[in-house]
Amino acid sequence: MALVPDADVVRDSVEAGFQRGHQTSLKVVYDRYGTLIYTLCRKALGADEAADITQEVFLAAWTRRHQFDPDRGSLGAWLVGIAKNKIVDTARKRDRRNRMVLALDAEQARSPKFVDALADRLLLADALERLPERARNVLELAFYEELSQTEIAERCEMPLGTVKSDMRRGLSQLRRHLVAYEDREGLSR
Repeated sequence: MALVPDADVVRDSVEAGFQRGHQTSLKVVYDRYGTLIYTLCRKALGADEAADITQEVFLAAWTRRHQFDPDRGSLGAWLVGIAKNKIVDTARKRDRRNRMVLALDAEQARSPKFVDALADRLLLADALERLPERARNVLELAFYEELSQTEIAERCEMPLGTVKSDMRRGLSQLRRHLVAYEDREGLSR
């Protein structure tokens, strides 16, 4: 007669393996929660974006697995929390782009100054998306929500020094992206 392991023991073992970086535990976690995360993303954002966001959720969970604390909640709840944040971020980006497009009216669209300003904003949005997630989030909160570094630290539950470092690195990378674009396009500075 084979002994059936206790469900709590199996769950704890999978969670511990996940935290330690065991690939087999990642597969078990994905098999267990992938459909749930995909369904949440599909209901919130639609089928077109659901697979990509689901992948981003598991990538973020894997890279930040050391932050998972089983004493604060289950791994499933932690993954759902990451998914909710990714969904909100994606919806904000979509809304921001839609607002920029809807802001165009016929008269503004004919103004070369306005077209240049819109092109600059779209270029900035594209360059921001190329940044690492943490730097991008910090800069988006500063640029689009006009939050101070202290407010960003509070909202993201990060030390102020980390926010400052992420912002400094992000701005440096952003500058490199924009300069590279200008060089590629032969634009003057």
